[in-house]
Amino acid sequence: MFLDKIALALSIIGGLNWGCIGLFNLDLVAFICGGSGTWMARIIYTVVGLAALWCLTLLFRTVDDRARHSHA
Repeated sequence: MFLDKIALALSIIGGLNWGCIGLFNLDLVAFICGGSGTWMARIIYTVVGLAALWCLTLLFRTVDDRARHSHA
């Protein structure tokens, strides 16, 4: 499903951002948006968080569910 791929990509981006925070103390989203409290950064954090929640559903889907959704 297209939404699954978008959610996975956003979750990967969020994970890479957390990796940069942990390794280099650099929050790329905050750096690009001019601070972590800006409205743009908060929107990005929210969208990435929602994508991660969506990816949780991937853990509980069966192969039959994935096949059924990919043809719809």
